[in-house]
Amino acid sequence: MLQPANVRHLALLRSLIRQGAADGSFDRDLALDSPAAEEFFAKLKRALVTGYFVEEMGSGKLATVAVPGYVFWPDDRHSGLPPVGFGLFRAIDGNAYELWLAGLDLSARGGGQGRALLASLFATPPGQKTYIVRVHRDSRHVGALHALLNDFGFTAIGDTSHLRWFLHKDAPESLAARVRNTVDAQIALN
Repeated sequence: MLQPANVRHLALLRSLIRQGAADGSFDRDLALDSPAAEEFFAKLKRALVTGYFVEEMGSGKLATVAVPGYVFWPDDRHSGLPPVGFGLFRAIDGNAYELWLAGLDLSARGGGQGRALLASLFATPPGQKTYIVRVHRDSRHVGALHALLNDFGFTAIGDTSHLRWFLHKDAPESLAARVRNTVDAQIALN
């Protein structure tokens, strides 16, 4: 069961992101009490309140990016228990999305819960227009995620210094070409 994420879910998201960061699934700095982590979580809080994340676009310009998100309970079991997972999408190219952050409590992993989370997320309106997923290569779950994403129509298109990039088979060609060029340019730099 999914429910739109809002600011009341911030503590849960913070906990799951920190757990995933400590596990290597997200930027490890997010597991620490650091100014950078606090800045990220402050931006995440604003995104949960407004639905937008503010990003620097280079040369001092700021842009607001739509960030719809959801929290997840397994098997439609809400019954007052806290969610065990989440997914946040990030708008790209106006009408397309990237699955930007997703996580599942370590205690809920196994038994098909990761597949159920992804199936639920990809069934949402932004999920149906999701063409990009990036996974931290250091995650001990990268192999399982690779297999799951393949099942949902995503293909690994390359590894950069920290990330494995996946592109959906239905991605518009112009977007697919830009993503491949971005990945190739980052590979060349490394």
